[in-house]
Amino acid sequence: MGRPLFSIITITFNAAGTLPATLRSVERQTFTDYEYLIVDGASTDGTIAIAQHSAAVSSVTSEPDKGLYDAMNKGLRKARGCYLVFLNAGDAFHEPDTLQKIADSIEKTDPDIVYGETALVDSERRFISMRRLQAPERLSVKSFRMGMLVCHQAFIVRREIAPEYDLRYRFSADFDWCIRCMQMAKTITHTHEVLIDYLNEGVTTANRKASLRERYEIMCRYYGTLPTFLRHLWFAVRFAFARFSGRE
Repeated sequence: MGRPLFSIITITFNAAGTLPATLRSVERQTFTDYEYLIVDGASTDGTIAIAQHSAAVSSVTSEPDKGLYDAMNKGLRKARGCYLVFLNAGDAFHEPDTLQKIADSIEKTDPDIVYGETALVDSERRFISMRRLQAPERLSVKSFRMGMLVCHQAFIVRREIAPEYDLRYRFSADFDWCIRCMQMAKTITHTHEVLIDYLNEGVTTANRKASLRERYEIMCRYYGTLPTFLRHLWFAVRFAFARFSGRE
């Protein structure tokens, strides 16, 4: 068998409530040149049975892991496809022809990275809004100085250039991973399409703060400590002004 164009990878842990929507979105894709890998962290709630009953799923692995990004590394090592698509449990492809649109962009430009926009949805799959940080017209390593402008799920990478996730980061290894992918990329293509429906469940305050601290550390690492500090000072001033003027 030849390599599939896409390796779709979903990481799960006790995701029986959120996984079905993700599976349905893959099952209804009109473009079928993919493998679909479920990497599970030893769930106990029926997640495995749900995954195994999906005709779209190529492989289910369930075993203890060291966290989300350790599981992602397992999926990355197992993948055979030309391009990697990480689709979290609860997230979904925006339309039945989403993979086809991505494949069309790849056929036109043969990029190392292809990306698009993300919509936020609630647990009933109802549209909330577009993601606050919009994908830039031209994406480069420098783009992420302003934050993670492209959602990880809408950031599709050629497998040959993709490094493993840095397990030093518990909450923001995807931010670091995207930057390192862009450092390796020669060509990056914008699909100008909404690719992903992102489940807006929210995160705990503790995890949110830890994630922001890690992102700040990552920004200092790639973009310099002083420029990052000054940029965040400007972010704080802008946020305060928006709050004061009622435009938050």
